[in-house]
Amino acid sequence: MSRIGKLPIKIPANVDISWQESELIVKGQFGTLYNTIPDSLEIDNNNGNLIVSLKNSNRITRSLHGLYRTLVNNMVIGVSEQFKLTLTLKGVGYRASVQGNNLVLNLGYSHPVNIEIPKDISVEVIQNTTLNFKSCDKANLGLFAAQVRSWRPPEPYKGKGIIYQNEIIRRKAGKSGKK
Repeated sequence: MSRIGKLPIKIPANVDISWQESELIVKGQFGTLYNTIPDSLEIDNNNGNLIVSLKNSNRITRSLHGLYRTLVNNMVIGVSEQFKLTLTLKGVGYRASVQGNNLVLNLGYSHPVNIEIPKDISVEVIQNTTLNFKSCDKANLGLFAAQVRSWRPPEPYKGKGIIYQNEIIRRKAGKSGKK
């Protein structure tokens, strides 16, 4: 049995959880999330705790046990607290701004990069070079941050690029020069 899968999920007071057949609905202060639960898993509500359990024990079901417990836990945390990601732009002339529903990035190209912001993600720009993303859906937040970062991934020689908040870039020495 999965060690992560058998841990209970605490439900905060401001979160409402319901399920119809195989669809789980989690409503909270920051939004509503939906997820389809496989038929081989069962969710029980015991005194403010959710427990994900197995209906039958085969290899595939056991492999999904911990995964779906973590997905449900992320849904509960997301609608009650929200997830936050911070990106930093490092480079000469690198800037960001929000214009309407678009994130506009100046990343050293001959043109600005326009990225449409998904509806469930809020973007805040601090001092032109720091981007704060907030969302209740952890998967969409990570995907959007990765899409933004893909325009200028960090490079190891000068350390320029779009960097996650506490990311460490291993630097290379480069050429030694002529002897």
